[in-house]
Amino acid sequence: MKDFKFKINGTEYTASVEEKDDNMVQVTVNGNAYSVEVEHEAPAAPMARPAAVAAPAASAPVTAASAKITAPLPGNITKILVSVGQKVQKGDVVMTMEAMKMENNITAEADGTVKAIVAQVGQSVNQGDVLVELEGAAAPAAPAATPAPKAAAPAAAPAPAAKPAAGAKTVNAPLPGTITAVKVSNGQAVKKGDVLVVMEAMKMANDITAECDGTVKNVFVQQGASVNVGDALVEIA
Repeated sequence: MKDFKFKINGTEYTASVEEKDDNMVQVTVNGNAYSVEVEHEAPAAPMARPAAVAAPAASAPVTAASAKITAPLPGNITKILVSVGQKVQKGDVVMTMEAMKMENNITAEADGTVKAIVAQVGQSVNQGDVLVELEGAAAPAAPAATPAPKAAAPAAAPAPAAKPAAGAKTVNAPLPGTITAVKVSNGQAVKKGDVLVVMEAMKMANDITAECDGTVKNVFVQQGASVNVGDALVEIA
């Protein structure tokens, strides 16, 4: 039994509470007994324990970045200046190759260690072939996009070549090339076999000669002019 004393609006009250069974209690207030039905609150559900936070997965080991040095153009490998396991820095020459009749230095694009040498001295390589592999090298930054060049204004159409007169003979270019010398002028008498012009073609100087005796009527080309097969060079009357 539990006894209580309290005041309500200045009036004193004495109360006692005695439990009878699970749902009934007897409450006596100032000598007056009352049977009171009590509703028991459901026990609060136990607070759920926070789930254990999974430990972050271990990061995969960072592997050294690799870089490949490739041939910038076709050519032949003439020297190898590094060995496997050697450390190199960006700009170091790793190989030399002959291309377009010039010796070209092949350099490292990043710091790193030589992992493999793919090409050999005397080997012919094509553009893009792998020459050396580096490890522990940071990949070079992607080059900035190069703006597309503006379209060039169309070149003026060349003036039509003068047509040879009836009965005249023209000496034509036997192959594409560049005129390096003009040996005759209008009105000059020539004989069969005389050199009229000299043209460079296929990296050789070629003499263009008269096919008959006659007089030079027209010279259609100048020194430095580029010609195609069949272009008229000189007209002989």
